[in-house]
Amino acid sequence: MNLLEKEELARTKAEELESASPEDIIRYAVETFPNITFACSFGAEDVVLVDMLQKISPSTDVFYLDTDFHFKETYETRDVMQEKYNLDFVRVSPKITPEEQEAAHGAELWKSDPNACCNIRKVEPLTRILSQYDAWITGIRRDQAPTRANSKKVEYDAKFGLMKFNPIAHWTSEDVWDYIRVNNVVYNPLHDQNYPSIGCEYCTRQVMPGEDPRAGRWSGNDKTECGLHK
Repeated sequence: MNLLEKEELARTKAEELESASPEDIIRYAVETFPNITFACSFGAEDVVLVDMLQKISPSTDVFYLDTDFHFKETYETRDVMQEKYNLDFVRVSPKITPEEQEAAHGAELWKSDPNACCNIRKVEPLTRILSQYDAWITGIRRDQAPTRANSKKVEYDAKFGLMKFNPIAHWTSEDVWDYIRVNNVVYNPLHDQNYPSIGCEYCTRQVMPGEDPRAGRWSGNDKTECGLHK
């Protein structure tokens, strides 16, 4: 399938599947693109999709970007999920260690240049792992941020050169938590401590009542995305 065919398929299927359930979108994705993967951050949206995937296509690869800077609760959530689903998450690491990063770029790069830190610890590893696949699944939702408001359920991801599926793009936060409660899905306990969006420990803070749900990410600068999603 060439580029134009992929772009046309994405446009057509985005319209056809706009009203489809997340489960139906996942079924279409894994059947049409067997060489597909799911990017898991262990946030609320992603644990929902892991649960769905295990019911629909348990053999589908699920990877996570281990930045070396995650909260201990995030790693603990990973471990509990691995045991519950008998699932081996694919660990994707940066090419350099935190110590090598500090030696090359100075201490606390996440403060002096958060974009550079994200590029080293997230974007480059993601680019590397996605180069092995034809499509990927994400947990982004339209109401998470203005940068995600126009996300389609099926897209051609020009940044990484593959098909992209966003099965719960239309869901609200309430939809996510309804699924978690009804299906008894394991989730990161930080969500119960005013962390609606959880990234690296150094760049994530609690969100106070009345604040935007993503106000806790890269607080204090104008950065709103890590660069994984255009």
